[in-house]
Amino acid sequence: MEELANKLLAEGIHKKLISPGKGELSSFPDGTKVIFHYRTSLCDGTVLDDSRTMGGRSKPMELILGKKFKLAVWEQIVATMREGEVADFTCDVRHTALYPLVSQSLRNISAGKDPLEGQRHCCGIAQIHSHHSLGHCDLDHLQANPQPLVFTLELLEVLVPGSFRLDIWAMSDEEKLKVVPQIHEEGNALYKKGNIKEAAEKYHNAIACLKNLQMKERPGDEGWIKLDLMITPLLLNYCQCQLIQGQYYEVLDHCSSLIFKYEDNVKAYFKRAKAHAAVWNEAEARADFAKVVQMDPSLGPSVAKELRGMEERIRAKEKEEKGRYKSLFSYDGNTPATATTANIHLHHKPLLDPL
Repeated sequence: MEELANKLLAEGIHKKLISPGKGELSSFPDGTKVIFHYRTSLCDGTVLDDSRTMGGRSKPMELILGKKFKLAVWEQIVATMREGEVADFTCDVRHTALYPLVSQSLRNISAGKDPLEGQRHCCGIAQIHSHHSLGHCDLDHLQANPQPLVFTLELLEVLVPGSFRLDIWAMSDEEKLKVVPQIHEEGNALYKKGNIKEAAEKYHNAIACLKNLQMKERPGDEGWIKLDLMITPLLLNYCQCQLIQGQYYEVLDHCSSLIFKYEDNVKAYFKRAKAHAAVWNEAEARADFAKVVQMDPSLGPSVAKELRGMEERIRAKEKEEKGRYKSLFSYDGNTPATATTANIHLHHKPLLDPL
């Protein structure tokens, strides 16, 4: 350990052990996955980022070694740690110049945004010397005034290559194509068990894999079309999950997009019809249900059932609203017939029963 510490010192990195880890030091071959919490501070103690509080939640960093992560020093220092170890690493400015850009991406991810949002399409060094704001005052100041930083790391887990599934961003194109059918099947299994939210996430991840590959193809070319045909059933499954979870407007958007490309997709029309019915778009729902029967007469009984349900809910809604308006404008001589916002409460029941 002393030899490792001296090697780090020679490269402008000072390690201070806070809590020793357990077991033997891993060899950390390329492809190893490390999971760790981090806190980044200025040398005066000012905290810039903390994985335990960023975005209002505690989410550790996951890093695949050997994938040329933009902040190379993290790969270097974590490779000196044992599982469970906590240590401070004070790193010279030569190792921290790119941290503002890395921090911006991590903050974007924690806020549910594109990690590259706000960054220009140029190399990291060029961005450092530009006057483009990163959208955070502390990062803008750090970018304009590079300085040493203290990284406090707690190494939670070390996973050897082959013992875990790579994150989508870390996969090769071949690996993404290979993993999509597996993710699809996992989604189907979760759906059958009634784990709708988890199933939707699986379908979404599989779609993300294919969309990433599709971006490398020219729209309309054979490769692009092949990938789009793989995306379509996944998107329909995802829409089914969103229908059950009440995300009707998202279903309308996705199904309309599918119908624009594939006018004969009866499943897209059926799901869109259900979504229209759920948000009280009666005319649009009837039009889509009619299209479904026209395209596939065998679905007539299913459509008739959906229409009966929609009509019953519409009648119930109208009856409920009539009763409320009647009581709103009637009085017994003692109660003033004054309409106030406190009297009005329109309750819209969803028109979609859970499947």
